[in-house]
Amino acid sequence: MTITLNLTNEQEEWLRARVAAGDVASIEEAARRAIDERIAEDRRRPDGYWRKALLVSELSDADIAEIAASKMDPRYNYLNDELK
Repeated sequence: MTITLNLTNEQEEWLRARVAAGDVASIEEAARRAIDERIAEDRRRPDGYWRKALLVSELSDADIAEIAASKMDPRYNYLNDELK
């Protein structure tokens, strides 16, 4: 998958420094490793953050708006509880 990102100067400098130091072969590899490290960190969190992030990512904006608008929807309490 290809994604185009707009980075801050600091982010770009950090990625380039990792390449220059020989830690990684390319900026792309540095970015992938940084993301992988963050995913691993999130998975170690005891509060279920990773599961919550996956739940929200699977819902469209329209789904979230519909659930929030109707407190009668059984998904409302589940979603509300999960995102606390």
